[in-house]
Amino acid sequence: MKIVLPGGTGQVGGLLRRALAAQGHDVVVLSRRPEQLEDGVRHVLWDGRTLGAWAEEFDGADAVVNLAGRTVSARYNDRNLRQMMDSRVDSTRVVGEAIERATRPPRVWLQMSTATIYADARSRPDDLPHDEANGIIGGEEPDVPLYWEYSVRIARRWEETQAAADVPGTRRVALRAAMVMTPDRGGVFDYLSWMARIGVGGPVAGGRQYVSWIHGEDFVRAVELLLDLEDVDGPVNLAAPGPVTQRELMRSLRRAWGRRPGLPATAWMAEIGAFVLRTDTELLLKSRRVVPGRLLDAGFTFVHPTWDEAARDLVAERRRR
Repeated sequence: MKIVLPGGTGQVGGLLRRALAAQGHDVVVLSRRPEQLEDGVRHVLWDGRTLGAWAEEFDGADAVVNLAGRTVSARYNDRNLRQMMDSRVDSTRVVGEAIERATRPPRVWLQMSTATIYADARSRPDDLPHDEANGIIGGEEPDVPLYWEYSVRIARRWEETQAAADVPGTRRVALRAAMVMTPDRGGVFDYLSWMARIGVGGPVAGGRQYVSWIHGEDFVRAVELLLDLEDVDGPVNLAAPGPVTQRELMRSLRRAWGRRPGLPATAWMAEIGAFVLRTDTELLLKSRRVVPGRLLDAGFTFVHPTWDEAARDLVAERRRR
């Protein structure tokens, strides 16, 4: 297939483009800066906001997987939150415009979204995880910081922009992805491993908040399945079936790295650490308990369904590299 990957130079984009190119697909990456990519991958410039010559790549393409959007690993100040919103909404809107104008539009458009769209799991009165059918969209939980609500607003606008595109001949799927765990440098697994290895990877604020995750290998396999499933559209949770508490997540990771000690941290200590790392505590403190209802219904089998095994696999691959 010919597959267009807007935003294909980020960590998740790199994971996906390498896998697709290795399978012999014609992969075209759209990004704002020129880069030399792998053999079998073409690079085309775009600005993520306005139509240009890049839109010609959509005519005759089989699929689009839009991963574009400013990283959320940043301080949640007004400027960064606005960039997170604009980069996601603008790129999704202009991808829809390019598909609409194509003479031979792609048959499927997979659009990155986020599991952050769901409410903090501790606010659910029924103590159930969030799936696509029964999950509660966030934004109205009591006693959560205002910027957590803004993160949900970003996710909702992201999905609404895709849904509003006038592309009746193209199947649309919103990928509500949990934290994608890969052994690559600079990703969430890299940060968590650093904490585990230096002895500060203990429970944060009690550690009872849930963490939803997906191994990078299963992320790629799920995307490949969704490219082919003609009867699946709308939101799909990309998360392993076994979300764990933050306490359990870090305990397994410390064990995988060789039974390292893990000092606990209070919420205010986490604030200091997040400030030093130039990120935000929502990534540590919000309880995300998300499960892959539609993937399991479609017969998808996870290679890495449990965190204990996934952590061992990721650490082994990191050490091998």
